[in-house]
Amino acid sequence: MVIVFVLVGLAVLSAFCGLQWYAWRRVVRDTTARGSAARRMGSVVFIAGPLLMFGAFGSTRAEAPFWLQQVLAWPGYLWMAFSLYLVLALLVGEFIRPLLRRWPARRDSEAGAPGGHGSGTVPQRLEHPVGAGDRTAAGGVRGPEPEPELGAEPEDAPVPATGPELVGEPAQEPVVGEPAQEPVPAAATVTAPAGGGPSRRLFVSRIVGGAAAAVALGTVGNGAYGVLSGPKVKRLTVPLAKLPRAAHGFRIAVVSDIHLGPTLGRGFAQRVVDRINATQPDLIAVVGDLVDGSVENLGPAVEPLAQLRARHGAYFVTGNHEYFSGAEQWVDHVQELGLRALQNARVEMDGFDLAGVNDISGDDYGDGPDYVKALGDRDTARAAVLLAHQPVMIHEAVEHGVDLQLSGHTHGGQLWPGNLIAGAANPTLAGLEQYGDTQLYVSRGAGAWGPPVRVGAPSDITVVELASKQA
Repeated sequence: MVIVFVLVGLAVLSAFCGLQWYAWRRVVRDTTARGSAARRMGSVVFIAGPLLMFGAFGSTRAEAPFWLQQVLAWPGYLWMAFSLYLVLALLVGEFIRPLLRRWPARRDSEAGAPGGHGSGTVPQRLEHPVGAGDRTAAGGVRGPEPEPELGAEPEDAPVPATGPELVGEPAQEPVVGEPAQEPVPAAATVTAPAGGGPSRRLFVSRIVGGAAAAVALGTVGNGAYGVLSGPKVKRLTVPLAKLPRAAHGFRIAVVSDIHLGPTLGRGFAQRVVDRINATQPDLIAVVGDLVDGSVENLGPAVEPLAQLRARHGAYFVTGNHEYFSGAEQWVDHVQELGLRALQNARVEMDGFDLAGVNDISGDDYGDGPDYVKALGDRDTARAAVLLAHQPVMIHEAVEHGVDLQLSGHTHGGQLWPGNLIAGAANPTLAGLEQYGDTQLYVSRGAGAWGPPVRVGAPSDITVVELASKQA
């Protein structure tokens, strides 16, 4: 088993290194001159970025000093998101690149054709015998062109000047009033790029590479702004057959996956709390993955949770990241802040039962979910709402007659196309779905794990309004 894990890890690392090299080649090597300052700076960026990314992951797992985690987290995690979208944009650019190469050639052909655009004029051309040196437009002489880099494609050759081909044509009669020119042997004629500009391949590489970098930077910047500005409030009505008329309209503010840690701190927690309180809910449910770190490091960051206000209080269940961060200490700490932890427990509300189970990651710590303890002896004639961090726990909820399960965990994929992976690993990626007689609602979460960036999966706080079918 260990060997398989190591082999998979090596395969992933090799793939990552290969994609980083590909991005460096397209953005840096193909667009800059060998030995230039631009190439050196670009290469430094493509070396430092991955190192910072691995440093951000490693410092968290190794429980390095929290200040070091914070220093490495921002550039490291942002590089992770940037390189993802840079590679995707460059792959799209591979389909555009041939079209851009053909377009100038087609335009030049049309310009030089009889009756075509620009016919009747012959652009200036520079011709000289091979070995005589490349004469500039000003009449000076420059040395031979440097040899192309190893692996350069034939298209690195200069762009031929537009107009009719003169190689091999008979000598023309001199124009009256102009000095006669000696004919140049056909075999010794070479053409310089018009105006001494870059080759067509270099021009296309710069256009595609620059556009890909701009798209990646804009995508990550917009995704980071979406996270840091705080989650949006969604509202959802869920009808429950067993809910009495007296409980019709009961509102539960559901928030999950806040992920306070090296990148999201006290200020972010305050924005989340303020938006929850602004909805004036009857009950608040914090459905796991509150933190990424220890109580010692993140105690000040979670203090705003003490300001949560709801008529029937605030409740908390563990997520998988609590077990990575010391679940027992966090359960004690959130209760000190005024939240009630439902550890495989149930409380009777007006008109329904509210239950909570530990996350399935707790099985590795001897503290997993216990549905019998939470739901086994309840009155099945009453509606039951279950707080369970992961959507995959829905199957146990169905077996125990739960009417509604509230979950998080998926982040809605967080970074597109991560939604494809998250969707395959979870029965519901986000939103409300029906499983037998049980409904499952999955929040996309309020924060972000790893890169403080979301693309295609906006963060949310959901106000779930319970509706009685008897009303």
